[in-house]
Amino acid sequence: MRSISRLAALVSLAILFSSSAFGATVTGTVSGPDGTPFEGAFVQAINSKTRISVSVLTDKQGRYRVENLPAGEYQVRVRAVGFTTDPHSAVNLTADQNISFEFAMKQGTVRWSDLNLYQGKTLMPDGKGKETLSTNCYICHGFQTRMAATRRDEDGWRDRVNYMRTAMAFQLSERFTDDKANDVVSYLNTVFGQDSTVTRNPADLPGYKDTVRPFSDEAMNIVYVEYDVSGSKGLPWSASPDKDGNFWIPYYGRGNEVARLNPKTGELNRFQLPFDETAGVHSVVRGPDGMVYFTEFALNKLAKLDPATGKIIEFQDSGTVPGRRSDKHTVRVDAKGNLWSSGSPLSKYDQETGKFTHFMDVPSSYGITFDKDGNVWFCVLQKDGKIGRIDAKTEKVTQWSPPTQGTPQRLSIDSDGIVWFGERTGNKIGRFDPKTETFKEYPLPGPAATPYAIIVGKDNGIWYASTDQDLIGRLDPKTGKVVEYPFPHSEAMMREFFLDAQGRIWFATPTNNRVGYFYLNGANERSSK
Repeated sequence: MRSISRLAALVSLAILFSSSAFGATVTGTVSGPDGTPFEGAFVQAINSKTRISVSVLTDKQGRYRVENLPAGEYQVRVRAVGFTTDPHSAVNLTADQNISFEFAMKQGTVRWSDLNLYQGKTLMPDGKGKETLSTNCYICHGFQTRMAATRRDEDGWRDRVNYMRTAMAFQLSERFTDDKANDVVSYLNTVFGQDSTVTRNPADLPGYKDTVRPFSDEAMNIVYVEYDVSGSKGLPWSASPDKDGNFWIPYYGRGNEVARLNPKTGELNRFQLPFDETAGVHSVVRGPDGMVYFTEFALNKLAKLDPATGKIIEFQDSGTVPGRRSDKHTVRVDAKGNLWSSGSPLSKYDQETGKFTHFMDVPSSYGITFDKDGNVWFCVLQKDGKIGRIDAKTEKVTQWSPPTQGTPQRLSIDSDGIVWFGERTGNKIGRFDPKTETFKEYPLPGPAATPYAIIVGKDNGIWYASTDQDLIGRLDPKTGKVVEYPFPHSEAMMREFFLDAQGRIWFATPTNNRVGYFYLNGANERSSK
């Protein structure tokens, strides 16, 4: 008994230490130009070797605390739109070191690349080509990194527009005509050209202050851990976990690859398709069989990757939908190993027979997931789009129309079987109870809430990402309260959320070439990190 008790004590001690916070801690304060505490500034500690960064926000006393930093060399810097301060570079931290830095902010310049998409759409001048930009280019990226960050002459803009028309021809060839391309080139040269007369500081514009959203004190409690995954021709679209603790990243556009991220080291292993034609790798998940499955949106293909050998096998679909371009969007693998894909049309691929089943009642779909009974749920991304279910046993399709014609996009299902979905243009979160077949909708705060990525968190909160506002929101389903949290970068463009084994929510911010996770800074959250 004494040996058993001693063993239990040792196990308890090991668990205690394993859940405690190990690593260096950086603390301090940030003050504004007038010397008063600066709330809402991002303080970022970036590891020079792994390029892993941790970002926290200053509270209303201007205080910050970055915890659990592995030993290494760091840069500690502060980001706040319209303000500047010098970073602390070559900061060498030991595993258990505590260090403090004070930052004093100076008034700086607001840049167009600092703005969110809503601000840009609102403040950029009207002109021929603006609407074409919004309805075509802003589908995959905003204006910040690809346009506002670099000044070009007219020939330079024409070169970039022609490149995109070639790279994304599968989407743009029919709707992006020569005339529209000329309009876009002219508009970009007017706004972001080398000789542009448009102010380079949008804060000088009379409507700027009205576009700046405030955040609550409660919102300062979020922590972001990010990984630099640059180095591809494409954009990192999401970060999907596997059972081994790695994360799989699809590189959309011309990337033609998926990559495996080791979150402990930041190491990336890349697996490329053996051709240059734009594949548009859009979604990736690891199946129960250990294989990795992804979609080739541009080529209407599914693909299977063996991580052990690097061998890729493609499955070409020949199904067509009248009046639509056939494609494969988001892939999920059911318990039998069947591959379900949203897109046009929604389809199932049986790996044993090598045959596709096309659900023509769903000629177009976007978000897709399973409930606990294996039924397939989907969203139809159009103004009058529906949410629907495919019965796991009969494969019967049933669809329901939300009260608001709000363009349903992604969806997530909670432990009670309730379906939660974002209404992209309706600026709402929708709730659907399959038992009663009833809807409830929750309006989101502010203009252009534009929910895209959505997930039910381990806290049972409904988390979503706003595309136009560059923020993350949490809806409390019991009270309807929404808390909005700022994001460390502009042009966030988060498309999918995934939960890892610790319950952390993973995302990708494509144009920033980063993937990562976030959590709320509390005792329980820290112990799971």
